[in-house]
Amino acid sequence: MSEYYKDPSQNPKSREYRGPRAKLTDLLPYLKDHRRTLVLALALSVLGSLLALGQPLLIGQLITAVQESLDTSVLAWLIVVLVITSALVNAFQYYLLYKTGEGVVLSTRKALIARMLRLPIWQYDRRRIGDLVSRVGSDSTLLKAVLTQGLVDALGGLIQFVGAIVVMAFIDPILLGTTLVVVSIAVGAISLTGRRIRSATTKAQMRVGEMSAAVERALSAIRTIRASRAEERETEEIYKSAEAAYDQGLSIARLSAVVAPIAQVAFNSAFIIVLGLGGLRVASGSTTIASLVTFVILLVFMIGPLISAFGAYTSIMGALGALARIKEIMILDEEETGSDNVPRKSTNSTAIEFQNVHFHYAPDEGEESDDIIKGIDIKIARGARVALVGPSGAGKSTIFSLIERFYEPTEGRILLDGQPVTEFSRESLRQQLGYVEQDAPVLAGSLKDNLLLGKADATDEELESVLRQVNLSEVLKRDTKGLGAQVGEDGIMLSGGERQRLAIARALLASPEILLLDESTSALDGPNEQRMREAIDAVAHDRTLLVIAHRLSTVVDSDQIIVLEHGKVVGIGTHSELVKTTPLYADLAKHQLLV
Repeated sequence: MSEYYKDPSQNPKSREYRGPRAKLTDLLPYLKDHRRTLVLALALSVLGSLLALGQPLLIGQLITAVQESLDTSVLAWLIVVLVITSALVNAFQYYLLYKTGEGVVLSTRKALIARMLRLPIWQYDRRRIGDLVSRVGSDSTLLKAVLTQGLVDALGGLIQFVGAIVVMAFIDPILLGTTLVVVSIAVGAISLTGRRIRSATTKAQMRVGEMSAAVERALSAIRTIRASRAEERETEEIYKSAEAAYDQGLSIARLSAVVAPIAQVAFNSAFIIVLGLGGLRVASGSTTIASLVTFVILLVFMIGPLISAFGAYTSIMGALGALARIKEIMILDEEETGSDNVPRKSTNSTAIEFQNVHFHYAPDEGEESDDIIKGIDIKIARGARVALVGPSGAGKSTIFSLIERFYEPTEGRILLDGQPVTEFSRESLRQQLGYVEQDAPVLAGSLKDNLLLGKADATDEELESVLRQVNLSEVLKRDTKGLGAQVGEDGIMLSGGERQRLAIARALLASPEILLLDESTSALDGPNEQRMREAIDAVAHDRTLLVIAHRLSTVVDSDQIIVLEHGKVVGIGTHSELVKTTPLYADLAKHQLLV
């Protein structure tokens, strides 16, 4: 059965996130390569907390020594050393956490990129590329907050917080109890706010993804937009996406703004209560001034980690929202590789065979889907030149996608050299196939960069040879850089025919036994069409060539022509045979244009 189905978690028409929720434990796989640094940062955090806790105790002893007219020089120097050492420890710990945070972002981006490039093809059909790009960029960046403002620092703060409470309990349990009541109220209120921040951040990142997708859509069609004088309209559409992201960002700001006043009121109240009640206790003789000063300093050391924790909490909730979007991609299955078998060198006279093949894309919820391919039975002889023709939507490109195993038939099977294609890994299958898409994608970069996609270890001599083979020698001569000549974004510095021939050259470098060519020549002028025909004639030698034909000139010399209509084969034969036996083909041939 087909793997093509609707992914409910990412519906571009939905304004609500319905994907998986993230937990801190979901971050652990990304921390695996940074264990040693994290352990060192944790040890420094514990050391820093202990050094901080030692300071108020020494200050209390210093006050007592002054009151009793004792020598204070040793205590004073100890306090200075403690303060400086604590600052140095905290600075080094901060660097390690930032370094780890950047490392986690890098690891996450590598994992995301690796997964995105290996998703089943149907995932790209249902997702917006700009949104996927935003997950690699903005979403992954937010993960730094978990480390630089979160996990290890929070643990060190917890040690300092607990240590302060223990010492404060020995000094004055009554003051401590009063303080904890006030602080607990603040913690509860901020926790409720933090959950809403997490949800709001997830939605905000979705809006950023939608904005990125809108920008990517516009920039990829910038020439069409300019030619259509649609700049203002497209600008307004992107503005709407940016404003939606802005509005969601304001929601986060409003929620985050609640945290600061709650914390400030609670902590100011705690200080006022401690100073007021503590003063009364000093006046009544229940405690000493030194003890009260020590208690107040410890209160500062207790509240400091809490303030940091509250800030970290909001940051972590936001990071978890971004992590949820990352997790949504990472839990997707990669394209199944299949068996490790490699197609054997076969003497089978049939290169490709379709046996009662049906295919349909999985429908959206509540909808039904009709077959695009309807019970096709075809045989393509080894070494033959075969043309697929038919009206637009007849299923020609879908047949290529099924041969490449971008999709699986919903019924029937496909054989390569007499063996079911499912018996091979996709990699070994595709090693036997050269596929040239109709749009002839050309990547930004040089001629050499594009060609090496077909064979990474090809020499310059091989690259120049394959360019000559497809009649692209003139492209090498146009620029003094030769193979290093830049082709521009999407190959804009090349003509349509040159892009098509460059794509053919790229496929030929891998020396495939079977070449699948979606030959789009309908927009080419006479000279370019002739060059394309010569390129096709050259590459057809000693290999099986399957061409989706758009011009009669490409069809007439084919060993076999397969005529498709509405997903069915309505005729198979040579040009002269089909003109007599297949009305659809005769009509297409009459108009000299096979769409």
